[in-house]
Amino acid sequence: MTEQTKPTPTANQMWGGRFNAGPDAIMQAINASIGFDRRLYAQDIAGSRAHAAMLAAVSILTNKDAEAIGEGLLTVLSEIETGKFQFRVDLEDIHMNVEARLKEIIGEPAGRLHTARSRNDQVAVDFRLWVRDQCDAAITGIEALMRAFLAQAAAGADWVMPGFTHLQVAQPVTWGHHMMAYVEMLARDRSRFVDARARMNECPLGAAALAGTSFPIDRDMTAKTLGFDRPTANSLDSVSDRDFALEFLSASSICAMHLSRFAEELVIWSSAQFRFVILSDRWTTGSSIMPQKKNPDAAELLRAKLGRILGATVALFTIMKGLPLTYSKDMQEDKEQTFDAADTLMLALAAMTGMVGDMTAQTATLSAAAGSGFSTATDLADWLVRTLGLPFRDAHHVTGTLVAMAEAKGCDLPDLTLADMQLVHAGITAEVFGVLGVQNSVQSRISYGGTAPAQVRVQIARWAKELL
Repeated sequence: MTEQTKPTPTANQMWGGRFNAGPDAIMQAINASIGFDRRLYAQDIAGSRAHAAMLAAVSILTNKDAEAIGEGLLTVLSEIETGKFQFRVDLEDIHMNVEARLKEIIGEPAGRLHTARSRNDQVAVDFRLWVRDQCDAAITGIEALMRAFLAQAAAGADWVMPGFTHLQVAQPVTWGHHMMAYVEMLARDRSRFVDARARMNECPLGAAALAGTSFPIDRDMTAKTLGFDRPTANSLDSVSDRDFALEFLSASSICAMHLSRFAEELVIWSSAQFRFVILSDRWTTGSSIMPQKKNPDAAELLRAKLGRILGATVALFTIMKGLPLTYSKDMQEDKEQTFDAADTLMLALAAMTGMVGDMTAQTATLSAAAGSGFSTATDLADWLVRTLGLPFRDAHHVTGTLVAMAEAKGCDLPDLTLADMQLVHAGITAEVFGVLGVQNSVQSRISYGGTAPAQVRVQIARWAKELL
């Protein structure tokens, strides 16, 4: 080697002999990912230990070298977990940081670990393992929130409250029914994470850079060791796929949207104008100038968290949409987005679980509001169809006329006299007053999935058994 071709002392030796000089400082700053991908250390070490064991099993490594590598990696893991490990930006990423430290600990055998793999399949397996763990965490968090809603539903299966469309009083419903609506939403969220986890549970390790390897590796062994169902079937797809992260982010966005919707309801319900619920002091704050204020800040912040998660989803779609096969450095930008979204989702789930568990429904206010806004008008129309045999459109017209009459008199439908009603339709009898109360209204909604307390308890029992 001539003097001119000797690498400078700043060259990254992990790159081999291709580069003579180290990167510019700005290039190093934009290229290095150790500032965030250090979070993959446990997955990286697990993948490396599985890879080393497999290499020994197929006689690519000696048992002695594989044992040294395995023990050395456990030492690195201990150093990281106890805060003794020194992460180096010049080594770019978690893979190189772990491998460099392994070499310091065990020497020459460390250089054999990277046989029959690339950083491309290494990061693919690390990231997939990490996202799989986040799916499990999300499922656990969702189930905890479902139980909190279920407890509220069981407590208030009979409590009446207004049901809304367009945020206008529509028909009376029960508190339990409203709570169970979110149990159903969260159940679908849970199923999306379960489905995503099942789909991502294939192991890309062994795809190497993009084309596989000429070494006689056993990919089924590494897949099994790492808890995957099977190895991935196409090496090009293996190193370029980030569908699993996109599915996780998509499921997270939908789940966060559901949380945001209930957060919005809590903000409205806890206002002085509604007074439907009281939020505990644990989830509210005061004002620096207005001593009477009790602000639903946790709900408001949770409502805003959707923006972060949805933003991460859009960002990763944008990163991936124009990339040719296989790996491009653009894909390094997949992790920060996903890490932040996962952290945000878990925080939001925990906060919402706390708020739902602590909130106190104001049953008297809910009941009074349930009977306002002519909420039993549909019950009146239904009675006209059932009892008098009117076509529904005619019954709708009669009911609308009675609503207008009550509005003009400044009263609600149950406050009209029988004579008032008979002015609109002579066939109406005193029996009609039996359907105009909110309790009668909710009791009558006995169709499967309806708001009748008996139906609500059916759903509560079903989900209580499911969530045991």
